Amino acid sequence: MTNTALTLASAGLALVGVAHSVLGELLLFRRLRTQGRQTVRRTEAGTAQQLLHTPHLRILWGTWHVASVLCWALSALLWRLGTAPWDAALGAWAADAVGIATLASGMLVFFATHGRHPAWCALLVIATLVWWR
Repeated sequence: MTNTALTLASAGLALVGVAHSVLGELLLFRRLRTQGRQTVRRTEAGTAQQLLHTPHLRILWGTWHVASVLCWALSALLWRLGTAPWDAALGAWAADAVGIATLASGMLVFFATHGRHPAWCALLVIATLVWWR
């Protein structure tokens, strides 16, 4: 028996992971790479100060894509829970863990960006679908 809410949540989380990586590369990292070490900001005294050194940019890039990988891992878990029989207690616990993670992530993005970044909405919809089961 297929659980439609968990299957939809799985698809949504997979799409969030893809969008996160692709849009991050196109909108953020492409510009940071081309500007490289020339990424500067002006201080009040009118001097330029470097914002990101190459090692910092690399760890930011890696951390950015870790979030996408975790989205795909949670998506696979939800897909399995939504499409195959499972032990009810363990399955409910795993689904609740995903629901809590996506709810907390959505709230974090909302508060961090004052609601300006669309990820909070997608993550809260996914949390809702997980608990709709």
